[in-house]
Amino acid sequence: MQIDEQITFRKLEVFLSFIELGSMVRVAEALDQSTVSVHRSLHSLEEGLRCPLFRRDGRKLIPLAAAYVFAEHAARAVAECTTGIQKARETAGFGAARLRIGALYSLTVRTIPRLLIGLKTRRSELDVDLTLSSNRDLLHKLEEGRLDAIVIVVDEKVGHSGLITIPMFSDTMFFAAPVGSPYARHELIDLQDLKDENFVSLNDDFATSHDFNRAFELAGFKPRIVMRVGDIFSLTNLVSGGVGYSLLPGRVADFSPQVQLIPIAKPYMVSQRIALLLPRNRERDPNLLALMAECRMFRR
Repeated sequence: MQIDEQITFRKLEVFLSFIELGSMVRVAEALDQSTVSVHRSLHSLEEGLRCPLFRRDGRKLIPLAAAYVFAEHAARAVAECTTGIQKARETAGFGAARLRIGALYSLTVRTIPRLLIGLKTRRSELDVDLTLSSNRDLLHKLEEGRLDAIVIVVDEKVGHSGLITIPMFSDTMFFAAPVGSPYARHELIDLQDLKDENFVSLNDDFATSHDFNRAFELAGFKPRIVMRVGDIFSLTNLVSGGVGYSLLPGRVADFSPQVQLIPIAKPYMVSQRIALLLPRNRERDPNLLALMAECRMFRR
C-alpha cells in the first residue's frame, strides 16, 4: 500500500497532540501554531488516510475509534523515526555524546588542556576522545572520518578543500640546546654558525620537521642530522641528553627544564600557525560549534 503524500510526520505530531490534549486551542499553544493550521493538518490527514477519524460536534472534533487505533501506530512510527534520526546523526558524528579530537603532541602542555576545559564548560555532557599524532596522520584521519576535528599546524599556502579552518595562534621556532651548552649565553643564534654541529629532528610527517628544514634552507645548508624520532617528547630528551641540537616551537618550553630555547636570528626565523580544522559539512554540529567558539578564544 502506497502512503499518501498528505500524510507527513509533522501532521502525525499534530494529530497525536490532539488525541492527548483533546482541544485544537491547546494543541495550537503547545506546538506554537494557529488553530487554523491545526485544523488544516487534521483535515488533510483524514483525506490522506481516506477514512474518517473525527466526528464533528459544532466546532469540536470528537475522535472516532479509528482515530485511537491509528494513534497507537502513529506514535510508534514517530518514535521509531525520531530514534532513527538520532542514530543516523550519531553515526555521522552529528550531536553525538562523544567528540573525537586530534592534536599534536606539542600542544598537550597548555593548549589542549585549556581547550578541553573550556569545551566541557560549554557542553558538560560531552565526552572527548583525544588522539595525538603528527600533522600528516591527523589530517589523513580527519579526511577519512576517523576524527571529528583536529588542531594542527597549517600552511597558509596550502588549501584544504572541504574543511573549515579556525585560526588560533602563531608560534615561533627556537634553537633548542641542553642547559649549559656553549650557546647558553647567546641572545640570538645565527644558523650559519652551526654547520659543524649535530642535530636531532622529528620524522617528516611532523610540521615541526618541515619548519626545521625550512629554516636551514633559509640559512643555505643542510644540517647534519644524527637521529630522527616520532614524537616531540623523545626529541627534547635527546636534546637534553646532548645527542644533538634541534629547532623547536616556543610552546614546548615547559617540556623539560634541561632544554634551553634561544631565539633564532631574523633572517632564518620561521613561524607556525596553529588552527582548528573540521569538515565544512558539519559546521552546524552543536559539539563542533562549541569547539569552534572555544578555539576562537585563543585569538583574544
